[in-house]
Amino acid sequence: MIASEMLDTSRDHAPAATEEPRGCLFALSQPPLMIFLAVIGCLLLMAAVHDLFLL
Repeated sequence: MIASEMLDTSRDHAPAATEEPRGCLFALSQPPLMIFLAVIGCLLLMAAVHDLFLL
């Protein structure tokens, strides 16, 4: 059964305002993402050094 609040498409009330819009710089400031990007960057750097100097 579909709930009545799912069917309500009226625009009577304004959406809740957030404190500030968060963009790409906010996402890049998160430690898990930076650790992930650092690991991927190190793997790419090691692959490039291996290709350039050891092959």
